[in-house]
Amino acid sequence: MLFGVFATMADDPYTILGIDSTASAAEIKSAYRQLVKKHHPDAGGDEKIIVEINAAWEVLGTYDSRQAYDDMRCSSLDPVEESKQREARNAQASVVAKAAQGQAAAEKDALLKWLKEIYNPINRLLGQIINPFSSELKNLSADPYDDSLMESFCLYIAKSQKLMNKIDQLYRSMPTPRSVHGFGLSLYHCLSQVQDALNELERYTMGYVDNYLHDGREMLREAKQRRLRLQEEQRRLEV
Repeated sequence: MLFGVFATMADDPYTILGIDSTASAAEIKSAYRQLVKKHHPDAGGDEKIIVEINAAWEVLGTYDSRQAYDDMRCSSLDPVEESKQREARNAQASVVAKAAQGQAAAEKDALLKWLKEIYNPINRLLGQIINPFSSELKNLSADPYDDSLMESFCLYIAKSQKLMNKIDQLYRSMPTPRSVHGFGLSLYHCLSQVQDALNELERYTMGYVDNYLHDGREMLREAKQRRLRLQEEQRRLEV
């Protein structure tokens, strides 16, 4: 077993890495990297020293192996020293736990802020584009070549394009929290579908090519379904 290599305190992996036994995982990693840079044979270092450094890292580099070594190490200490070591580890674990709790709370606050100030307004604006489409299309279908009906449909498209400009400004005004990267990506795809749909519908109004109308209608249908899924996911995120 590798622990047998460290027979004395002088051989202790903490001593080899030049760190305290209460060091955090990040501090251990940083110390190891610095020593490797300094003592690597390619940089003119001693091969024996680099072997010791790597052996120390193998023991302390993962939680399980470090815990096993610490348990073995404490068993060789006198009761007073063992108690001190245990208290130090518990204190370090408490600090790490509190930091994790603080980070989780900050991420939750950032998420709720983004949902309130970015997603919710975007969702409402999307509704103003997607929801009226069926009735607008139905009206136009009565006679696509009727100037007044076509004018009304064109006004709907123009209004929708203005709404998309507002949506784009909102979406870019605040980064999507990392904790909901997938949600933000799905919202981006929804917005892209709506924008592409409006572009296709606008092409239809300029040439009456049915393919443009069909593609635009299908894109809006898919965007509507994606919007519904986003709404369901949003309710889960806010819990």
